[in-house]
Amino acid sequence: MTKATKLLNALPPPQRGRLMELAREVSFPEDTRIFEAGGRADRFWVIRSGSVSLTQQVTSIQRVTVASLGSGDLLGWSWLFPPYEWDFGAEAFSPVRAYEFEAQPVLRLCEEDPALGLTLMRIVAEILAYRLETTRNKLMEQYAMRRTR
Repeated sequence: MTKATKLLNALPPPQRGRLMELAREVSFPEDTRIFEAGGRADRFWVIRSGSVSLTQQVTSIQRVTVASLGSGDLLGWSWLFPPYEWDFGAEAFSPVRAYEFEAQPVLRLCEEDPALGLTLMRIVAEILAYRLETTRNKLMEQYAMRRTR
């Protein structure tokens, strides 16, 4: 895999239009915690501008950034899978503008339009596969650096 899929660009125009009817524009100031790991996942975002850090709490006081997301990126996928809780936390690294989608209306739209639902799930799966591969590569780099010390 060479680059991340941009959710809205990957949807065919008619399906993108139907999904965008459910969007609401939101913004987050820099340093805003957008969600915390373990919290209720009932929405997702497509970033329009700015950057978001996905974080993992490793100790009671230490968070590590596991990914950085920017314009066009999908923020949040835990709304798709039980128990519908965030796996990571997310923080606005800079001022962020995004489209916000509530999960339930999107899931209803997917049930009403199975072709849209299948396309959306394939795109999200591709995004997740890309992020898994980049995370694996980062871990392998860190492991290799520690072994050479």
